[in-house]
Amino acid sequence: MCDDSRTYAHALARVLQAEGDIEVAGSYGTAEELLAALPALRADLVTMDLELPGIDGIAATRRIMQQRPIPIVVLSSHAGEQAAEALAAGAVDVLHKGEVGLRDADGPEGLALRRRVRRLSRLHVAAPPVAAPRSREPASAIVNHAVRAIGIAASTGGPSALREVLSHLPASPAVPIVVVQHMTVGFSEGLVRWLDQAVPPAVRLAAQGVPATPGVWVAPDGAHLTVDRSLTLSLDPHDDGAAHRPGADVLFASLAQALGRDVAVAVLTGMGDDGALGVRAIVAGGGLAIAQDEASSAVAGMPSAAVSAGAGVVLALEEIGPTLASLPAKRRIVG
Repeated sequence: MCDDSRTYAHALARVLQAEGDIEVAGSYGTAEELLAALPALRADLVTMDLELPGIDGIAATRRIMQQRPIPIVVLSSHAGEQAAEALAAGAVDVLHKGEVGLRDADGPEGLALRRRVRRLSRLHVAAPPVAAPRSREPASAIVNHAVRAIGIAASTGGPSALREVLSHLPASPAVPIVVVQHMTVGFSEGLVRWLDQAVPPAVRLAAQGVPATPGVWVAPDGAHLTVDRSLTLSLDPHDDGAAHRPGADVLFASLAQALGRDVAVAVLTGMGDDGALGVRAIVAGGGLAIAQDEASSAVAGMPSAAVSAGAGVVLALEEIGPTLASLPAKRRIVG
């Protein structure tokens, strides 16, 4: 673990080691110390603070992922663009320090933290993708599929993948692009601000009753995002027992019901299978479903589940953006 607060690092180590099956191999107050020690530690996961003396947590995460990819969980007191940058650099998760209970190692918060760390430590991660040249041609077999909207879902490794995909879209896209990115509560607004500065089209946080005009709309924390036939956004904050809220399955199902074949969705890197049921609904309605290939995914769980559910187009990450940008807009004529 890397944190410049010895008090916090000690408390975190106590909680993580409470059941005896997790060993804290080392605790370091600077990124420089961690980077020097990491090759010999044979660690399965790194916890990383963002504000560190010397090399900061984002730069350290980027360096680790380039040299020796390993699951990195960021623990930060700040919910903003820094969190999105850390995820784009290769971190698999970001937790707000204020939301991580360290007082009772045997309490529900301590148990939940250890379960999360165990699950994340088993991930096979890869370095974040390098942006592809803009001259890359779209997949020619699907460029004639006209759409009224595009849906995108991502989880672990998603921020950097979203930046890559959205960087190929024009500043004024022809249709709305609605996005579900699994994020820890409190970090979605920072992701939106970061993406808005990083890609050509405007990126906004989705809100209840707002028309989904052309541009990028990201689902907020704690609410399912849906789209109706008039391309109006709706948010459902009620707990329905779903593993993720917002969920890709809910968004994709609404797009399938509202737009039929006039929609395309893309499932990007992520852990789990959210989006698979939604892909099945998209395909059944005649829509286009794209999955990121395993080789370019930081974690291939969600794309693989999408393929099993019927996603008929599998593309490398650098091909997805140009392909979505090439899809013609379906004009709706009333009267």
